Amino acid sequence: MSKALEGVKILDMTHVQSGPTCTQLLAWFGADVIKIERPGVGDATRGQLRDIPDVDSLYFTMLNANKRSVTLNTKSDKGKEIFTKLIEHCDVMVENFAPGALDRMGFSWERIQEINPRMIYASVKGFGPGPYEDCKVYENVAQCTGGSASTTGFDEGPPTVTGSQIGDTGTGLNLALGIVTALFHRESSGKGQRVECAMQDGVLNLCRVKLRDQQRLAHGPLKEYPQYPHGTFTDEVPRAGHASGGGQPGHVVKCAHRGGPGTAHGAHGANDYAYVIIQPQCWEPLMKAIGREDLIDDPEWATPEARLPKLDDCFALVEGWTITKDKYEVMEALNAVNVPCGPILSMKELAEEQSLRDTGTVVEVDHPERGTYLTVGNPIKLSDSPSDVDRSPLLGEHTDEILREIGYGDNEIDIARTDGAI
Repeated sequence: MSKALEGVKILDMTHVQSGPTCTQLLAWFGADVIKIERPGVGDATRGQLRDIPDVDSLYFTMLNANKRSVTLNTKSDKGKEIFTKLIEHCDVMVENFAPGALDRMGFSWERIQEINPRMIYASVKGFGPGPYEDCKVYENVAQCTGGSASTTGFDEGPPTVTGSQIGDTGTGLNLALGIVTALFHRESSGKGQRVECAMQDGVLNLCRVKLRDQQRLAHGPLKEYPQYPHGTFTDEVPRAGHASGGGQPGHVVKCAHRGGPGTAHGAHGANDYAYVIIQPQCWEPLMKAIGREDLIDDPEWATPEARLPKLDDCFALVEGWTITKDKYEVMEALNAVNVPCGPILSMKELAEEQSLRDTGTVVEVDHPERGTYLTVGNPIKLSDSPSDVDRSPLLGEHTDEILREIGYGDNEIDIARTDGAI
């Protein structure tokens, strides 16, 4: 079986996380991703958060699988010549530089179109056109400016960022979709086009239910939020705590630690946790499961309207049962009666989960300098297009190979290296 993007050549000018996420996804689907890096330095993440001295960091290896690395000084004349040939050679160029960086190098969108009219030029930016368009942005800045932080956490605490990289990786996923859409359009138009994704836009897109709630506030308090009916609402969407964005009451409840008293436990204490949702149709099976059949038809508890003012008491009842079981037993028992729930899984547990290895969601990769390491695999599964995860490239590992592919002889490559272009 051929890979879905086999034959597509990507000129990867990205660094750190948002851009590399995009190009790695395309590489998993079979695109030939040629990563351009500064000679002797490379992507900054090669040296960031290293756990083994003088070896590419996991930060780099987990964002640059399946790519080929070329070292190129695009500021030198010879480097610009090679870069121009690479633009001619490739289908897509992807970058996440600060605004205007490629223009200052002499490669504006207009110039790129002159070199290769079929080129798709894709960019991650912090912000779209507007007052912030020239500002740099990072993951947590995007979360804060896109609406996520203001709606995450609890009323008594400050706004909170999430551990998920929704600004960087989320925008990289958006950019990948934009690229394959532009490639599809090129089939009929014959022309390339610009693809731009702003991180603020991407975070806001993921916060759509909060934009929904902002509009609902005009017609009264948001009854599914924990602030109702005891707290007060302003004219802004509050932080939701553990509340479910779908309107069904949900909460994190304590469970017994697996193995019972006296066993080792993680950094968050002796208890594990599960998330439980109370849907109207699940009230009866939930009460049977926790041994409170007496509340099934009790008018003080039996309807969502009756439970709403005392959701804390509802989940205290549930927790009185979950605290006697570990989180996996809770999931097994409640799923058996169709009560939505899930254990709070740690990164350690996810890394060790065999089913995720079996599906390729977590992959073990061998690296010539670091040895074996874990990385994420492709979260998108296609029935007829395989998606293998290979190791990340060493700095400049494929420079000579790729220069030969675009027409340079060994003597020319030696001269380019002597001149510092590669």
